[in-house]
Amino acid sequence: MALLERVSTLIRANLNDLIDRAEDPEKMIKQVILDMRNQLMQVKTQVAIAIADQHVLEKKQRENAEKEAEWMRKAELAVDKKQDDLARAALERSMSYKQMTGSFDSLVADQKTEVDNLKSALHKLEQKLAEAESKSDALIAQHRRSRALSKASDAQLAISDKSKVATFERMKSKVRHAEAVSKAKAEMANDNIEDQLAALEKQDEIEKLLKEIKARRAG
Repeated sequence: MALLERVSTLIRANLNDLIDRAEDPEKMIKQVILDMRNQLMQVKTQVAIAIADQHVLEKKQRENAEKEAEWMRKAELAVDKKQDDLARAALERSMSYKQMTGSFDSLVADQKTEVDNLKSALHKLEQKLAEAESKSDALIAQHRRSRALSKASDAQLAISDKSKVATFERMKSKVRHAEAVSKAKAEMANDNIEDQLAALEKQDEIEKLLKEIKARRAG
């Protein structure tokens, strides 16, 4: 039946493999546990129904066996009374119930097998669910550690990538060059101001000397 096939799939499921393949392991493991719980409820219901059906079949089996024996006794009574026609009719009824009893024997046997299969599936699913619930936190934590280690390894590889290191060095060199150019421009600007101030001072000194000479000459 489809139910047992679904249960069998869940029982065979490898939780570690499922987590490794899942994009979202936490969501996946929670979904698996939810599926197991839902299937467990369905199996429990089916077990109860199957057992009830088995009891009904067994009851029918007993009733037909009792009818077979009852008509056999009636046939024997008819024989004792020298009523062969009645004996034949009673035997015919007894044989009919015997045939039906045989049919119910087969039905009861098949139903017992189904009940056993359902009980076995229920037990295995209960064990698998208990395993999943007990391992879920550990499995999720393990996956998180693996993911963190993977990211750390990727970062380490990125750091050790020579091309990226070379690019970083080139950028650092450009920054240093830009700083040096800015510094030189600043120094040149400062030198220009000092030269202008010195020229003004020199011009003032010349004008002062010129005035002194003129004053002496006029005197």
